[in-house]
Amino acid sequence: MEVTFREVDPFNCWIWLGFEEQPTQGERDYIDGVFDSWYVIGRLGGFNAENLQAHEEGTNVSFMNYDNEEAAKGMPALMHNVGQMEYQGNWGRCWVDLGTSDSLALDILINSLQQMDTDIVKLEKIFIGGMNDEWPTEDHPDAIFPRQD
Repeated sequence: MEVTFREVDPFNCWIWLGFEEQPTQGERDYIDGVFDSWYVIGRLGGFNAENLQAHEEGTNVSFMNYDNEEAAKGMPALMHNVGQMEYQGNWGRCWVDLGTSDSLALDILINSLQQMDTDIVKLEKIFIGGMNDEWPTEDHPDAIFPRQD
């Protein structure tokens, strides 16, 4: 599975999935669930790289002291909005307003899609940002800042 980053506007970003074959309805439902779950975690501030205390502790987190004051110091990292997944032939796409969430959100989505490629449905490519010449877009109706052509 090839992952390509194009021009990324965090407030107006399309994520494109190129499938090996047109996905079945069951596969689409699974993909929709991945994006819905990803959004809920992002909307609740889960993608905040300023507060990775357990990660930074290393492999042994037993009896770790979690610092709530430290956690509260960082700027909230909230994903603002996500559109519905759309499908056309061997393509799927989703519009997202990443808001103030960190790039950690994209890593987590890519990790999830890589596992989905292994277990559920074959993905040939993922494009993060930019446009897809095979499937043009208009400004998304929920975009706060329309794209600048």
